[in-house]
Amino acid sequence: MSGLAAVPRSTVPSGCGELAVLRERGQREVFCGLAGIVWLHRKIQDAFFLIVGSRTCAHLMQSAAGVMIFAEPRFGTAIIEERDLAGTADANAELDRIVARLLERRSDIRLLFLVGSCPSEVIKLDLNRAAERLDHAYTGRGVRVLSYSGSGLETTFTQGEDACLAALVPHMPAEAADAPPSLLVVGALADVVEDQFGRLFSDLGIGPVRYLPARHADDLPPVGPNTRVLMAQPFVSDTVRALEQRGAKRLVAPFPFGAEGTTAWLAAAADAFGVPAERFRTVTALGQERAKRALARYRGELEGKRIFFFPDSQLEIPLARMLARELGMTLTEVGTPYLHRQNLAAELALLPADVVLSEGQHVESQLDRCRAARPDLVVCGLGLANPLEAEGLTTKWSIELVFSPIHGYEQAGDLAEVFARPLLRRARLEV
Repeated sequence: MSGLAAVPRSTVPSGCGELAVLRERGQREVFCGLAGIVWLHRKIQDAFFLIVGSRTCAHLMQSAAGVMIFAEPRFGTAIIEERDLAGTADANAELDRIVARLLERRSDIRLLFLVGSCPSEVIKLDLNRAAERLDHAYTGRGVRVLSYSGSGLETTFTQGEDACLAALVPHMPAEAADAPPSLLVVGALADVVEDQFGRLFSDLGIGPVRYLPARHADDLPPVGPNTRVLMAQPFVSDTVRALEQRGAKRLVAPFPFGAEGTTAWLAAAADAFGVPAERFRTVTALGQERAKRALARYRGELEGKRIFFFPDSQLEIPLARMLARELGMTLTEVGTPYLHRQNLAAELALLPADVVLSEGQHVESQLDRCRAARPDLVVCGLGLANPLEAEGLTTKWSIELVFSPIHGYEQAGDLAEVFARPLLRRARLEV
């Protein structure tokens, strides 16, 4: 089967694939990449994330994760003290001591990430070399040690996941020369969502299907020329680039948000694996219908409402597409930290032709445009939400959309509710 016509999908206009983008450069308001640990430590069940950073890093993670004092999380912070900053202590020796104590106490750890931070980068602590040294030291104990940077100096917070997954790619086994085509879904998904997609892929006859990250460190999927990569998150660009360097082929698709996006995402995989059109329609029909019914419950609250996205998570463009096309919202501006045209080509083609897109951040300029537009709903980071609420604007925290299960047919209604909830709250307060 050749071409995408064999698999049914919505007929859509060409949209804004070549629309000019306003590029902003200036003050930024985002979390750092350490925030990705909050969901990654739950996803990779035998991994531990050791942040090499300051007490500020530790407080951020404790607050963001909401970890109770009696919990046993799979992350921690090796605190860089004043003597480390002054160069009076051997930071590598201190790190070795902390790792030894950690692995002695936590025998369940099979994968240890040394996570760089702003402080560790400022003092030029080479965590890549430290990880290589420790990996060699603990190979006999069945523990792999890797490193990546979660620094927020030049990145937005979802790039922490991208850096983590990219660090895994060199350690993925090579697929056998005669291996059948396989599908690799890239980007952390809630387990329940992963299971739902797994059942759909199985019903479509697509397989083997593997996921990155896997739930266990020893389950790293093989990769090679017969691997087809389907992105589940728009912010895993470096990971996908590393997979392509190992021979994998990326499938172009919208992201699985809402009924339309999920169907088109599944269709990209179905086309690559030669799934007959009738089988595709049969397998996806019930899911599409459930998703459309769930979305319809919130259309009355959202249709015609104007929404402004500040750049924060890199989910902005796929979410804007879903809100505009499936819930009838009006896009006043869609800002995103980075606009990867190749990864977002299918999404850009589905956006309204008159949408205003911005890339990067100059927070003062964007605040001025937001205030002038007076949208019904503003999607932004935590640092901007309270001030905007004080000015009478209704906001939604963008980080909630990363923490919540929002992918796929079964979560379509939950995703719509995330945007409807603050509008309903505002309406009640104004009564």
